[in-house]
Amino acid sequence: MTKSKSSDIAAELDTPSDLPQPAVDKISAALNVLLADAFALYLKTKNFHWHVSGRHFRDYHLMLDEQSDQVLATTDLLAERVRKIGGTTLRSIGHIAKLQTLQDNNDGYVPPQQMLVELMNDNKKVAAAMRAAHKIIDELEDVASASLLENFIDETERRTWFLFEASRQEGGNEG
Repeated sequence: MTKSKSSDIAAELDTPSDLPQPAVDKISAALNVLLADAFALYLKTKNFHWHVSGRHFRDYHLMLDEQSDQVLATTDLLAERVRKIGGTTLRSIGHIAKLQTLQDNNDGYVPPQQMLVELMNDNKKVAAAMRAAHKIIDELEDVASASLLENFIDETERRTWFLFEASRQEGGNEG
């Protein structure tokens, strides 16, 4: 296997791009962190979907299932964007763990309202990270990656909104 101009990309994987290699490296790094966080958020949302309980079980269960599907749908698009510009992307759970910025929740029981608030805060962090990545990407003139993030920011803000409203149901008291 031969090496390309970038020391960590095999020539066979070095997708041609008009972006300079330093830009590809910076964009790929930013998108890979977002991708790692997307996988972390997906699994946490699924975890809470599987373990939610209480009087709003059905509503929360369905909402969290829908939201986990939305988050998972972003992963392939983010990874493929990295590859389209000639970068490399995540390869393992260990790689995700190394890059993710969101905290896992391994508690045996999490009250439903706490689940919603935690996911709301995680989605807010993801939106902020997407905005920061968008700024970097915009400066490097990668319009396609910026456009992709603009749509993901909107979807993330929608999830945040839904989680906020659901966490406030009936005064936020879970019985």
